[in-house]
Amino acid sequence: MKRKKLIIIGGGFAGITVCKHLKNADLDIILLDKKNHHLFQPLLYQAATATLSPRDISLSLREIFARQKNTTVLMGEVISIDKEKKTLTLENKEILSFDYLVVAIGAMHSYFGNDHWEKYAPGIKTLKDALLIRNHLLTSFERAERENHAKQRQKYLNFVIIGAGPTGVEFAGTIAELLKTTLKRNFRHINPHEAHVYLIEGANRPLPPFPESLSTYTKKTLEKMGVKILLNTVVTDINEYGVQMNDKFIESNTIIWAAGNKVPKLLETLDIPLDRAGRAIVSKDLSIPNHENIFVLGDAAHCVTKKGNILPGVATVAIQQGKFIAKLLKKHQKKDRKEFYYFDKGSLATIGTGKAVATVRGWNFTGFPAWILWGFVHVAYLMGFKNRLSVMLEWALHHLTGARSSRIIHGSLNEDPIQK
Repeated sequence: MKRKKLIIIGGGFAGITVCKHLKNADLDIILLDKKNHHLFQPLLYQAATATLSPRDISLSLREIFARQKNTTVLMGEVISIDKEKKTLTLENKEILSFDYLVVAIGAMHSYFGNDHWEKYAPGIKTLKDALLIRNHLLTSFERAERENHAKQRQKYLNFVIIGAGPTGVEFAGTIAELLKTTLKRNFRHINPHEAHVYLIEGANRPLPPFPESLSTYTKKTLEKMGVKILLNTVVTDINEYGVQMNDKFIESNTIIWAAGNKVPKLLETLDIPLDRAGRAIVSKDLSIPNHENIFVLGDAAHCVTKKGNILPGVATVAIQQGKFIAKLLKKHQKKDRKEFYYFDKGSLATIGTGKAVATVRGWNFTGFPAWILWGFVHVAYLMGFKNRLSVMLEWALHHLTGARSSRIIHGSLNEDPIQK
């Protein structure tokens, strides 16, 4: 009997988990991704702020599945899916057929209809984004060092992060530390006190999904680190000069977007109900309506809990969904499927070295204990022993000395693509 074919689109947490848990399944698997590597996105901001190297948080997909005989890894971009014919089309017009399909394409940053802002305020989803921001961040320091005019120098020393979710908070805290250590030790003409980090949030507190007590701790900690937090503040424009917020304007050469996500338009080709962020509204078993052989997971799925809450786009959700689908596919189960149930293990966010917040099963942690927990969890989820070891060594070095080993600028000052 001919074996069923499974195609997995996306080499993120969800796609990787499905594939790994089907190692011995009676399936022929194709894992498709635009990139040739799995990226550990929760630590991507550390690559962007020169704490870690890109190689520390990424691993070749072919290396991960080198010994998994039922899996073929292909690098390519899917441009459309025909759910009736059970085929998908790649960017080179190649057509692949499937019996089962898992769509785990993740999300991209959303500018809420203001896509022209991206030129001045890049988001961070890929290694390319991280390297772009790192180059620009380090280049801003170099430009400030050469600028003799105080007012002109200030725009290079104003750093604006838009969005105070976990990514925004982590960026703000890391840049604040970077200013205190790097500027003080390595530059001769910049006064670290001239540098300012602004964190802008539309809600009334940072980390809105977290318990209010943790938001309060986060706000106080960031402010002690020198971060200026602007709450209940909506950005109305971003241009080559800086950020406009109704009657307030911040001149800045470095603006980072961490305020929203949307799903790539590939899901539109499925012709199924989507939510406002472009996520597929999936059934309780994570399949799409009327097609029990097609599943959407991770950031691309609008999945509602029994309490009516939409599951967040975090790694733990994607991993648990991946395990659920792998178990279902092992049995080739089409009827009487169980409902996906998410076990919430808690939420974590780091603010700086030795400072973090965590909520685990109703227990809240702050400070150094939360930071240790945050570090342990992130190392545990990293792919590859070498990556885990490298990250732990880099963190230990940074904690003891404040050194950042990835402060290499690729290209000249004039080659900065975000330069204004």
